[in-house]
Amino acid sequence: MYIIIVATLLAVAMAGPIIFYFKGKPCRKRGKNALVVNLVSFISVFLLASIFIFVQPALGASAAEGSSDFALAAAFIGAGLVTGLCSIGTGIAVSSAASAAIGAISENENNFGKAMIFVAMAEGIAIYGLLISFMILGRV
Repeated sequence: MYIIIVATLLAVAMAGPIIFYFKGKPCRKRGKNALVVNLVSFISVFLLASIFIFVQPALGASAAEGSSDFALAAAFIGAGLVTGLCSIGTGIAVSSAASAAIGAISENENNFGKAMIFVAMAEGIAIYGLLISFMILGRV
């Protein structure tokens, strides 16, 4: 039952901004309004889905046995999301920082140390994400 409700809300959240964008006359505010509708629908679906994930009906001993599998699956999904999203963020940050560092070094070779510090700070994002995923998997 929960899956049907979340799937319906997700379909409405995906179709709502598209319908809202193409409805009415074209103007400059149409894109901004569609973005607002998209953000509000995404946040509401995310909150309702998280409520449905953590609320389980009291069905007896059979529900308690299945909850450990769900917790294990949620831990693996969470660890994968943390590692993947931190790696994507690191790639974006390193691409900007490294290109700026190369430009700064080409103008003045004394800026090498300062430039490498900024690149290393960007690399730290991936290390923090990996540590958090180890912490998540350590609790399972």
